[in-house]
Amino acid sequence: MASSSASVAEQARVPPALPLPTPPVEKFKIALCQITVTPDKERNIAHARNKIQKAAAKGAKLVLLPEIWNSPYSNDCFPVYAEDIDAGGDASPSTAMLSQLSRNLNITIVGGSIPERSGDQLFNTCCVFGTDGNLKAKHRKIHLFDIDIPGKITFTESKTLTAGETPTIVDTEVGRIGIGICYDIQFQELAMIYAARGAHLLCYPGAFNMTTGPLHWELLQRASCM
Repeated sequence: MASSSASVAEQARVPPALPLPTPPVEKFKIALCQITVTPDKERNIAHARNKIQKAAAKGAKLVLLPEIWNSPYSNDCFPVYAEDIDAGGDASPSTAMLSQLSRNLNITIVGGSIPERSGDQLFNTCCVFGTDGNLKAKHRKIHLFDIDIPGKITFTESKTLTAGETPTIVDTEVGRIGIGICYDIQFQELAMIYAARGAHLLCYPGAFNMTTGPLHWELLQRASCM
């Protein structure tokens, strides 16, 4: 009985692999947009718009933004800059811009992440838009970054943010993409799930700090791809 139980547990941990789907395109250009964030939200949105337009003009078919690109990265700012993504329109000017550009420029956008307000909760959320401008997927950061290195950095995302609960894999015009956000990359099981589900590409928008980031971000990227 013990052996049978162990087998069931192992199957629960490792999803059965799916046949890798044929990618819609074999070769395409990807743009990774680096953005300097200011306290001016409208300026941040305009800056992101400009970066995306320039990337598309250079032939990019998939454009990615960084983590929390419309707001300063602080617990004080998250509630102030948060948007109601599901309501859309004026309630979410950041995603409205991404939707418009993806449709007008005929590109796929992995929209980094923004603070999302849903009821009385705040999430760190990545939105993926297809070439038709429609929201194809929404990933809420699963693993929140709480850190305390005396004399260097102290930050507790869980002070204001709620953790997401669901892995996110989405079929787009450039292929099947698995989505994570920054600290999610620390947990290789997420990448393993995406690989088993036939992902062609893994995207982890990030805003690593310069204390811990340089120590591990390259190593973690290589580990996630093994």
